[in-house]
Amino acid sequence: MIQLREIKEENFRDCIRLNVSEHQKNFVASNVYSIAQAYIHYGSAFPYGIYQEDQMVGFVMLGHNQVNQEFWLWRLLIDEKFQNQGFGTEAVKLVLKKFQEMNAPEVYLSYEPENHIADALYRTFGWLPTGKIEDGEIVMLLKFDKVESHV
Repeated sequence: MIQLREIKEENFRDCIRLNVSEHQKNFVASNVYSIAQAYIHYGSAFPYGIYQEDQMVGFVMLGHNQVNQEFWLWRLLIDEKFQNQGFGTEAVKLVLKKFQEMNAPEVYLSYEPENHIADALYRTFGWLPTGKIEDGEIVMLLKFDKVESHV
């Protein structure tokens, strides 16, 4: 069973040591960049380590734009050593619970068009393309009334 733990001083180094495979590096920002972004967007960006027991296996960052009340899944990364073991799917389930705790009516995300694995994962939970492209990435939207059975 996995869990999410806030990124803090004691697990920061483990977080920045996570890596994806070489062909995936263009799909997601580095964790160093993401944590810096969380610092810049303090109070609206929420970085978490994804843990299997005491081992960090991935990273996720949630976002809440308080001006326009948009909620975003900003990052999802599973370390290359832990991919294809179901951690991504389980992490999305936990993320959706977090968003529900934040009373999010819907959640956006974006991903690189070449990232077919991410596309399939997100569609499994009910995210659908909005038709928008931001910074070259496909924007998807999930409305919570569509996901109750998955969480």
